[in-house]
Amino acid sequence: MNLLVILPILIPLTAGALSLLGRHSQRVQAALAVIGSVALVASAVALLLATWEHGHIVTELGRWPAPFGIVLVSDLLAAIMILLSAVTGAATAFYSLGSISIAHRKGGYFPLMHLLLAGVNGAFLTGDIFNLYVWFEVMLVASFSLLILGGERAQMEGAVKYVTLNLVSSALFLSAIGLLYGLVGTLNMADIAVKLGEVDSGMTTVIAMLFMVAFGIKAAAFPFFFWLPASYHTPQVAVSALFAGLLTKVGVYALFRVFTLIFDMDDPLIHQVLLWGAGLTMITGVLGAAAQFEFRRILSFHIVSQIGYMMMGLALASVSVLALAGGIFYIIHHIIVKANLFFVSGLVYRLRGSYELKQLGGLYRDKPWLALLFLIPALSLAGMPPLSGFFGKFIVIRGGVEAGAWALVAAALVVGLLTLYSMTKIWAEVFWKAAPEHTASAPSGSNTLLYATVTGLALITVAIGLGAQPVLVLAQAAAEQLLDPTRYITAVLGEAP
Repeated sequence: MNLLVILPILIPLTAGALSLLGRHSQRVQAALAVIGSVALVASAVALLLATWEHGHIVTELGRWPAPFGIVLVSDLLAAIMILLSAVTGAATAFYSLGSISIAHRKGGYFPLMHLLLAGVNGAFLTGDIFNLYVWFEVMLVASFSLLILGGERAQMEGAVKYVTLNLVSSALFLSAIGLLYGLVGTLNMADIAVKLGEVDSGMTTVIAMLFMVAFGIKAAAFPFFFWLPASYHTPQVAVSALFAGLLTKVGVYALFRVFTLIFDMDDPLIHQVLLWGAGLTMITGVLGAAAQFEFRRILSFHIVSQIGYMMMGLALASVSVLALAGGIFYIIHHIIVKANLFFVSGLVYRLRGSYELKQLGGLYRDKPWLALLFLIPALSLAGMPPLSGFFGKFIVIRGGVEAGAWALVAAALVVGLLTLYSMTKIWAEVFWKAAPEHTASAPSGSNTLLYATVTGLALITVAIGLGAQPVLVLAQAAAEQLLDPTRYITAVLGEAP
């Protein structure tokens, strides 16, 4: 049993349990948040290095061999996602220490945060399709609880929309698993890939579409995205940032995993649905953002829009390895940038007491450092060189050119311009224009941890841009692994199909 594969789940589960036991002590919860998040980052780095060296790392739980037992599998995509989850979790933990109230901490904020990270990491590492469903449900319970923490009316309204559509997704997911098990008689994803290749049935396409809809809802893809902008602007900003960074990416990860390992990407229907879904997700998300004038709602719609670029990479994977690598690169970039933009919005709220753009202004003059910290992730999201977003979009679009998907390439370019428009709107309203006559005074208390968190993520964004070559090499290696499923199958089952 390889402990490295278990630690990303075990660490947050242990930290969450201890935090729950010490819920009456704020110092204990703070210490566990810091220790747990740092330990998770360290284990994630170790896992990525080991996976880079060995290709795949497989752990059989209970020493039951696959396909009979439950396995955890780390390939390069899973290891990359675990590291991104750990970094986002650590940033959220430090930001939360400076922003989450005592009342929310007593309500179980930190145990729920650790539980959410455990669910996310479990989804990335599981090699069993039913356990992927289980980890999705762990995430749903933790995220719903975080969403309603505080009990405000807006939170409740957003939570109802959030949980309703996600329960529909869960029902479709479970139905697809049941049909798939009836067809092939196994739940191990590697074994499913082998046995499904021996089945000639129209039911395969039906099951694939069910999975696509279920994961599309989780990823907030068109036309199932409306739950996200209706809910992500309602909770504490640290919760919004954690959700923005990770939750939809688990849906994207599931699409990448299932539609490269189990189902045939050369199927014309799967290919066309992914292509159209990618384009429409990009366009509807960015148009929604352009129409908004509330900081976090703009950012929420842009989550939807940027999911389209990731789906574009997957949609073109069968004809362009570069496009799939670009999709993975874009995930790396987006998780860091999007979480950071939500953290910046929280700082703006602390200084001005509002997320409404019309009620903000003057922060460039009053807080030039914050203005710079906004510009870095904002311009990166818009795809300006030499930041990470430029290379992510460039690689995906170049893959689209290689594949001859000219309509999708055109959509991606237009969406990039409209993203720049949205970021410019925020800059003009929040930072550049004069402050309104009646602005809230900054609350007493230190914002040091908040600034440190935002600065750290901004530096990572710059580092990804300036060090794009090694990140691309890693993304390409992950893409090549995904497009050669026999390597995954052999690692799990011990023999080639």
